[in-house]
Amino acid sequence: MLADWGMQSRLSRIFNPKSNRTVMLAFDHGYFQGPTTGLERIDLSIAPLFAETDVLMCTRGILRSTVPAATNKPVVLRASGGNSILGELSNECVQCNGRPLRLNVCAVAAQVYIGSEFEHQSINNIIKLVDAGHATDARAGVTGVGKDMARDARYFSLASRIAAEMGAQFVKTYYVDEGFEKVTASCPVPIVIAGGKKLPEHEALEMCWRAIDQGASGVDMGRNIFQSSAPLAMLKAVKKVVHENMSAREAFQFWQEEKQGESRMNVTLVEINIKPERVDEFWRCFAPTTRRDSGAGKPAF
Repeated sequence: MLADWGMQSRLSRIFNPKSNRTVMLAFDHGYFQGPTTGLERIDLSIAPLFAETDVLMCTRGILRSTVPAATNKPVVLRASGGNSILGELSNECVQCNGRPLRLNVCAVAAQVYIGSEFEHQSINNIIKLVDAGHATDARAGVTGVGKDMARDARYFSLASRIAAEMGAQFVKTYYVDEGFEKVTASCPVPIVIAGGKKLPEHEALEMCWRAIDQGASGVDMGRNIFQSSAPLAMLKAVKKVVHENMSAREAFQFWQEEKQGESRMNVTLVEINIKPERVDEFWRCFAPTTRRDSGAGKPAF
C-alpha cells in the first residue's frame, strides 16, 4: 500500500489534478544527439522556461549540472542510453538502480523499439525498470520507431500497448493523423504525445489540439518549444490547449500576441544589458508615479 501511495503521489505531480493532463518540457535530446540546435546552452535557452512547464524531462547529467534544486518542478528522468545518431539507435542499455530516488524524480523513462533489431533488448529494459522499482514507484514507457515499421495507428497501438503491458504507468508516443483515437483507446494507461521534429507553430498547436481531442493526456514537447522563434510564448500557448481546451486557432493568436511582448523584452535586455535578476527593478523605474508638486495623474518623468 505504501508503494502504491508513493506511485500515486508522484503521478499526481506529473498530471495536473484539475485537468488530469500534463505539459512536459523535453530537453533530453543530448543523450544521443549531443548539443542539437536550441540545446547548446541549456542554462540560457531552457532554464527560463522552467517556471511555465508542468514537468521537466531530462538526463541525470543535465539535472545535476543545469537544473537548480530550487526549481521545484517534477522530473521525468531519461534512464536509457548508450547510443548515438552515428549508430543504431535501438541498441540501448538502461540504468536501474536506486539513484533516481536521490534525485527526487517522479518517473523514469526508457525507449521501446518495436520491430527493430534490438526489440527484445528494449522491452527487457522496461521490465528491468519496473522490476527494480527504484522506490520512485512510477515509470514511463517511451515508444520508438523501428526502421522498417510504418508510423501509423496500428504500429503505435502495438508499441504503446506492449509498454503498458510491461508495467509502464504512462506512455509517450507519436501522434498520427488517422486513427489516433484507436491508439489512446487501446492503451490502458495515459498517453502523452511526443512533439517530434520542429513544425510551424500553427501546425504544432493543431497537433496538440487534435491529440487531446482524441484522448491524449498531455504532450511532451522539446523542439517545437525551444526551437520556436518565441519559446516561452509557445509553451504558454501549448498549456492553453492542453489545460484549457483552447482551440488551435485561438492558441496561435495567443502565441502571436505573447511573441510580440517576448520580442520587446528580449530587445530591451540585449540593448541595455541589464542582469536578469534586476529586470523587475528596471521596469519599476519607468512605472508612472505622481509628485506632490506635479499635477494629479501626471507622470513624474
